[in-house]
Amino acid sequence: MKAFFEGIEYLFVDILFKPLDWLRELELASWFGANTLNWIFMIICAVAIVYWIKQLKLHKENNDEYQDTTAHSFLK
Repeated sequence: MKAFFEGIEYLFVDILFKPLDWLRELELASWFGANTLNWIFMIICAVAIVYWIKQLKLHKENNDEYQDTTAHSFLK
């Protein structure tokens, strides 16, 4: 049983988290380089929010929204 948990430790510490260790070491040389992953996630989220807001505006202009509070049976 101990070997099973040591195998899991080896998988995460020595294999899956190696790129994160590399980013931590990179921070000493370049802060922007070390935070590249964060910048990518922020850009993806910003694009998704802009798309979502455009879709909300499109539905509001077309009067496609059904805002009746009795739309769900549990709200009656």
